[in-house]
Amino acid sequence: MSQQQRTKLMNRQTRAFTEGTVENINQQWIFFDDETDEACSIEDHVDSIIEVYRGGRWQQGVIEEEGKILLHREITFLRENEPIRIRKKLLYSFERLLEELNDDSFFQFVTTLNSLDFSIYDCIYSYNQLTFLRAVPNQSGVNFFTFDNESQICLVQHHFSYGKKDHDRFEFTLNTGKRIVIEKVNSQ
Repeated sequence: MSQQQRTKLMNRQTRAFTEGTVENINQQWIFFDDETDEACSIEDHVDSIIEVYRGGRWQQGVIEEEGKILLHREITFLRENEPIRIRKKLLYSFERLLEELNDDSFFQFVTTLNSLDFSIYDCIYSYNQLTFLRAVPNQSGVNFFTFDNESQICLVQHHFSYGKKDHDRFEFTLNTGKRIVIEKVNSQ
């Protein structure tokens, strides 16, 4: 699996965006979240990926300062009451884990999570023990993650052992009692 394939799988995740509209109030662009009705300055999202609904389709760009967006390699401006989506950010420790997993473990983890109707963007808590073991040659421990898709909760324990052989074991437990365990062993 290449980096491009990983990126493609991550881009297909549900609930990856916060949707809303923007308004210019007192020379400041304000984002209004459709789901929560919360408002925040668009400046809080500078350098974030944005999608704007223009020309009957969603167009992807990057938020710049002062209501500017980089869209199709050109700087343009937000428009009053324009529908937009801002890509959610992953929790730092969870994002690090996704980057560090080998390709097979990454694919198995993400596709199993998706099969349970959860997205990587549903992660609300992350503890990544690996971040404390980077200098250790033989690493082992457990990572903990909590996912909430607004209708169910999923807890994931990631048992790992990295040395001569890499061993990943993911235990998914839903609030309904359903459990799934997947295991991957890779030789170095």
